[in-house]
Formats: sequence, C-alpha cells, structure tokens
Amino acid sequence: MRAIGGDAGRRGTPPVERWNPPFCGDIDMRIAADGSWHYMGTPIGRPALVRLFASVLKREGEDHFLVTPVEKVGIRVEDAPFLAVELALDGEGAGRVLSFRTNVDDVVSAGPDHPVTFRPDVAGGLKPYVEVRRGLLARATRPVFYELVELGEVRAVDGAEMFGVASGGAFFPMAPAAEVEAWS
Repeated sequence: MRAIGGDAGRRGTPPVERWNPPFCGDIDMRIAADGSWHYMGTPIGRPALVRLFASVLKREGEDHFLVTPVEKVGIRVEDAPFLAVELALDGEGAGRVLSFRTNVDDVVSAGPDHPVTFRPDVAGGLKPYVEVRRGLLARATRPVFYELVELGEVRAVDGAEMFGVASGGAFFPMAPAAEVEAWS
C-alpha cells in the first residue's frame, strides 16, 4: 500500500478538551451516516467549512457539540462524525502501522491511543471504527473495511482464537476465528 500523501492531517486542532463554555442549546446541524454535514436540512457543500466545524467538534458521553471558548451547541450525529476513506500500511510484522485518512483530512495511526473497534451492524455484519481524537470516531468505508479484512490474522486473545488486525503494537479483534472461517 502507498503512504497517505499531501498535507492532510498536518494542521493541529484547537484544544476543545480544555474548553468548558456554557451550553447554549441545540442547533439544527446533523452529520449523516454517509459523512455529509447538514445545516437546517441543507447539505454543507464547502469542504473547508466542514473541516472548520470538524475541528471544533467535541464528544461528551454519547452527545456531540461544537465548541468555542465561549459557547457550546449540541448537534446530531447519526453514526460516527467522520469516515475513514483511505488506509495506508507502513512496516511489517510487529512494527506494522495502519494509518487512516478521514473525509475531513485528519490522519491517524491505529494503535493503543487510536484503537480500531468493530461493532455489529443491524444487517448482521460488522462496522469498523477508528478513534480519531478525544473519543471522536471515524467509520471505515466499505473499501477500507475490505482492506482491513485482507490484512487480518488470527491471534489468541484471552484464550480464544480471534480474527483481527494489528497496528502500532496492538491487536484489534474483529470476530471469533471460527465465525470468520464459516463465512468463507
């Protein structure tokens, strides 16, 4: 695989985790499950504006907020606020690192600080996520999920054989190995 190029992910994000302004109410903003952002029912078509909003997004429990040093407003998130749209592989074996680029150009390397998780889908499959920052998740797109499956391996986890992916010195189980064997 190739490295994730360009200057994606090189800018910093504001320290929203240190901001605790008063709650000013909810606004009619929604992040759809397909990764699109909407304000008052209308898609936000300017990628730079979406990246700006994404940079001040904060999660508290299951709720999401846009925050500044002086105000905090609630928004709705249908699934995860971001999509992992590109996967890059660096290294091999125990030194392997998987890096993800999101739809808002954040780049994150999976490992203990940025875990990859797999949750059941209502259709019976799995939905993969990677933690981008401060509890904010990116759901992997279908092509990225297929790449993860191709990189999968079986390891013993707490005495059970699990199929999953390794990155940054950590192993992220997807499903019991016996289930995966039955799927093929």
